[in-house]
Amino acid sequence: MLPVKTSPALAGKAGSLQSLAPRPLSARPATSGDVLPRMNAQLPVQRAGAAPARVGRRVCVVKAVVEKAAGNQVVTKLTSKSEVIQLYRYPGLSESAVTTLLKRAKAKVTDAITSIDTEQVFNVSVTSPLTGKEAETMAWLLRETFEPELLTPDTRLHASGNSCVVEVGPRSNFSTAFSTNAVSITASCGLGKVDRMERSRRFLITATRPLTDKERAAFASLVHDRMTEEVYTAPVKSFRVNTKPAPVFTIPVMKEGRKALEAINSEMGLAFDEWDLDYYTALFKDDMKRDPTNVELFDIAQSNSEHSRHWFFRGNIVIDGKPMPDNLFQIVKEPWKVNPNNSVVAFKDNSSAIRGFKVKPLLPVKPGNPSPLAPQDRDWDLLPVKP
Repeated sequence: MLPVKTSPALAGKAGSLQSLAPRPLSARPATSGDVLPRMNAQLPVQRAGAAPARVGRRVCVVKAVVEKAAGNQVVTKLTSKSEVIQLYRYPGLSESAVTTLLKRAKAKVTDAITSIDTEQVFNVSVTSPLTGKEAETMAWLLRETFEPELLTPDTRLHASGNSCVVEVGPRSNFSTAFSTNAVSITASCGLGKVDRMERSRRFLITATRPLTDKERAAFASLVHDRMTEEVYTAPVKSFRVNTKPAPVFTIPVMKEGRKALEAINSEMGLAFDEWDLDYYTALFKDDMKRDPTNVELFDIAQSNSEHSRHWFFRGNIVIDGKPMPDNLFQIVKEPWKVNPNNSVVAFKDNSSAIRGFKVKPLLPVKPGNPSPLAPQDRDWDLLPVKP
């Protein structure tokens, strides 16, 4: 609950401000879209022709006071001297997304979980404290247009009893596309002090009993990608990392020959086969007459891999000294060649498309120029994508 000072004129009329605080998703009624703040869906609505509703006016006045107080607190926090500033926006996920997540958590973690509430956190990294005007601009950028009061300086989710909080977000050494865009936008708005901004996600999990460490870890695995994200055990204080790039060094092929490549192949997991080892030994020792670097060999391993070159699948097959008529790729493609059916694109750089149908979408009348949209006949095929 935000600390709010109300005027004497409002005292005793507005009722409890607690009723204005957004309730957990599981307790909030469904609303007809997000055009208005979610709180408004719970307020009295005046019917056409009815007498003015005094309660509605009082609530709107108090709501404005709440929004102003929350906005002032956000601006105050943004002017702090912290290297990374946290601002919270509620909720983090839509009600339908939370419902889906709750079902997954019950099935994959424990059916003791009864509800999940969410919020997102903006972790704003600045090179120096923002001025009051800069803080107001930043707050304006982060607020929802129709729900500015849902951006707060403090979290709404607190663990207690049988509930716990799990927070996940990007790794410090992995700057996301969101951060790149956010920094570009803030710079365009005159906020050159912002050097990184990442979003993390907080989940308040309530169960019939306290969750074990193993269950919390299992839930965390459902809501983040371990390759690019991590679990936050505390608010981010800095995105600086002490990781240093591995040094570049040479492999003594000129002195040790193929044995040097065999050793680095095993150490770095380059997956060079016998042919590769012979070829690259001759390339560097006999043709280029120099030692390769570890960076060069790593690049060669990626560029000339089966995934990129398809040496194995496109290579000629010889069995017992007898060349086979087809390579593996040709064998794999044979069913499609015999019966392409509704396939219009296949085996094209890991892509495919199937026959679609005639549609009438809204498209610009003059593409590339300002113009109205109008229904137009199109015959479009379907490009399958991985969900």
